[in-house]
Amino acid sequence: MNQYRRILVVDDDLAMREMLTSMFNEEGYAATSACSADEAIEISKDQEYDAVLSDIKMPGKSGIELVAALRELRPETPVVLMTAFGSIDSAVEAMRSGALDYVTKPFEPEVVLVAMERALERRALEQENRQLRRALDQTSQLGDLIGTSPAMREIFALVRRVAHNRSSVLITGGSGTGKEVVARTIHFHGSRADKPFVPINCTAIPEGLLESELFGHVRGAFTGAHASKRGLFEQASGGTIFLDEIGDMPPGLQSKLLRVLQDREIRPVGGTHTIPVDVRVIAATNKELREEIDRGAFREDLYYRLNVIPIHIPPLAERPEDVPPLVEAFLARHSDGEPRTVSSEAMKALCAAEWKGNGRELENLIERALALTDRPELQVEDLPLEGAAESAAGGIAERLHSCAVRRLTLEELQDLYIDEVMALHNGNKVHAAAALGIDRKTLYRRAERRAKREAQQSSEAAATGGSPAQA
Repeated sequence: MNQYRRILVVDDDLAMREMLTSMFNEEGYAATSACSADEAIEISKDQEYDAVLSDIKMPGKSGIELVAALRELRPETPVVLMTAFGSIDSAVEAMRSGALDYVTKPFEPEVVLVAMERALERRALEQENRQLRRALDQTSQLGDLIGTSPAMREIFALVRRVAHNRSSVLITGGSGTGKEVVARTIHFHGSRADKPFVPINCTAIPEGLLESELFGHVRGAFTGAHASKRGLFEQASGGTIFLDEIGDMPPGLQSKLLRVLQDREIRPVGGTHTIPVDVRVIAATNKELREEIDRGAFREDLYYRLNVIPIHIPPLAERPEDVPPLVEAFLARHSDGEPRTVSSEAMKALCAAEWKGNGRELENLIERALALTDRPELQVEDLPLEGAAESAAGGIAERLHSCAVRRLTLEELQDLYIDEVMALHNGNKVHAAAALGIDRKTLYRRAERRAKREAQQSSEAAATGGSPAQA
């Protein structure tokens, strides 16, 4: 309601003050007045206004000087100035002083109302943006991104550096690592925060409809296109579009996306004209796009267009120090009523778990544990976690003892460990090789040697009528 929106009218002309104050009050605003800039400044020390309407030429301080004083005292308050001269010079001076707008006397009431409504909308938008940023900052170290590990601190630093430019970003990482969270944090900490953030999952929409969803279509473009439709790129203009699971985008559509990235314009399905768009593209995938390129499933030129700023999120198992702050955040998010906690033994068990589903799996487990127990502190037995009661050190020692009893060679033990790391990285050889501290070629050579060794063992077992040793 307008009555909650306070307007201060400043003019040395009593008749003008009374006319404007009465007009604003009749429109439902809460309007008061001051006869000079000095009086307006004194009033503003005790009362915050949503907008100020002031004459420029007044005895004592001018409206221009009032703008300067209010910028120090109430920097969020927009000011609209009135001038009886209507000259270009006075308009330029008003805007340079920091005024949001100006109107020329004599004016129609509608002109002043439109100018003030524009000022009030500007203030409301800035307040909303500040509240959103505060909410993001209070959630964690950087927006909704949570973690204390060196890897996460590097991601925080990178997000801060790239948030304000328009370069394309490619986020990689396993399922559940928080790729969309990183994308949203980049958007809401940058200069496009007050513009749309439009996410789309490239696997969630049938191939035949994906082009229309992205670029829109004109009426009659295909069966069922009864009306023209704006695509997501056009809806995101000025902001950010997040293309999740970009590695699954059909090859034909990849070429059209490449054209959009190159030309910064789109062509709706069935359309004959292009539409310019100012959109930042952030893409994400849990696939190794280099391998997709090698097998011809992903365009190399599109990869380079997207991979201007690469951000890789390691799996949670590689950064166990991030588990405690994530657990605290999930407890706060899913606890109903009184705050809940986790015992030290339960936290040790959570930190020792593998988390193949990464943060998403951890959050699911915490939510389930909270729903199934009423006690204020979760214990190990409350966690639906396989082997939660077993300490990490004990588990590793027992497995190594088992391998020694089975008399595995060092090479066979290394093969087992490589298998575990490969499973942890969802079969991604590049990320597994990085975690192992070797290059991908070494990983391939070991796989070839292992295949030959196992084939030889099978042949020897067949010749002796036995079975090969189980590694």
